[in-house]
Amino acid sequence: MAHSSGKYTDFEGLREQALALRRAGLSLRQIRDELKIYNNDILNQLVKGEPPPEWTKRPRARDDLRARARELRLQGWTYDRIEAELGCSRSSVSLWVRDLPRPTPRYTPEEQRALMQAGLAKRRAAEREKHEATKAAALREIGELTDRELFMTGIALYWAEGSKSKPYDRRERAIFVNSDPGVIRTYLAWLDLLGVDRERLSFRVLIHESADVAVAHRHWADVAGVDPAVFAKPTLKRHNPKTVRKNTGDDYHGCLVICVAGSAHLYNRIEGWWNGIVAQAQARLG
Repeated sequence: MAHSSGKYTDFEGLREQALALRRAGLSLRQIRDELKIYNNDILNQLVKGEPPPEWTKRPRARDDLRARARELRLQGWTYDRIEAELGCSRSSVSLWVRDLPRPTPRYTPEEQRALMQAGLAKRRAAEREKHEATKAAALREIGELTDRELFMTGIALYWAEGSKSKPYDRRERAIFVNSDPGVIRTYLAWLDLLGVDRERLSFRVLIHESADVAVAHRHWADVAGVDPAVFAKPTLKRHNPKTVRKNTGDDYHGCLVICVAGSAHLYNRIEGWWNGIVAQAQARLG
């Protein structure tokens, strides 16, 4: 059917054979091998007009995604939702559906803000629940506090929050100031452990002048387990209009100042205890 020059003498006969093979479901490669025609141009002319069999068509998986993307867009879905649903890039989604009309917003701006606020509140509630669970687990880890543990805790607490003498100004008085009820209760428990008589303690409130002093006295009296009548005259802090205070409102009760009378000996013991802790810590550091 062909000679060495590559010209085909019976084109119509070849075409009939090629069409028959094509209709029988053969691919171009199979027809080429069957008829020994290796010129692609001639081969394409032989089967011109005859559609290829379905099995030879290359599958276009993205066509299904494109159709689904257009369907979802017509349902009012946003680009973000379509992208997440189909696992496609945003650029692909835009290319497939950009000729379609923009969907009507599902929610009004007010409804959208309400939904955002509700979602934020739900997330914060979940975070609070997680934090409370962490704190509850940590609380259980403490177990029962021994005298030794309270003793060491009180030393560190005083050295962090209590007044301290300076080399150039030795006052040697045990004075403790704090605004945290838990810290105050722990400090008082420590003084009890040391055998400090409650009769030696004096109490004074340090508070801003705009606060309710009577309410603060009742608050700290309850915390310390004393009569409000024992409080000395409060120390009032003047308000600076140039500063923005955050310690205001019904929960603000200022600080409680606790002084131990005749406490020079106690203070020097505290300083010595603290120096001992520091020396042991330094030894651990090598």
